[in-house]
Amino acid sequence: MFLLVSCGYKPIFSKNDQLILEFNKIITNGNDRINKKIINNVSLKENLSSDHELTLTTNYNIEETSKNSKGQVETYRSIITTQLSIKKNNKILKSNNFINEFSYNKKDNKYELTKYQNEIRNNLINELSEEIILFLKLL
Repeated sequence: MFLLVSCGYKPIFSKNDQLILEFNKIITNGNDRINKKIINNVSLKENLSSDHELTLTTNYNIEETSKNSKGQVETYRSIITTQLSIKKNNKILKSNNFINEFSYNKKDNKYELTKYQNEIRNNLINELSEEIILFLKLL
């Protein structure tokens, strides 16, 4: 512990050092609900005095991954794909693609399945937001 304090170690996700990034323009494509949650989680702001532009493109899919002998779905996979790019004077400075996915078994009750899928989507968005924060901090 003494060595970590002495060498200036600082955790990347420290609470008191919240990342606030401002961009001249934030362009979103794809799933609006996911884009809004990511923007809020990462604290992205628009500021006309900035000369950087951020483009965020997201896609959310639920795939059927296996079926039983009767043709009924047994397992699913929820996938969020995200492309993030930062431009300055129409030149891409940094760009990254993120893929977050989770596989799960079906639920007998459709309401419970939908509720579970929404919970999974929110968890994937939170994981994705943390990955984006890490990517932006390492710029």
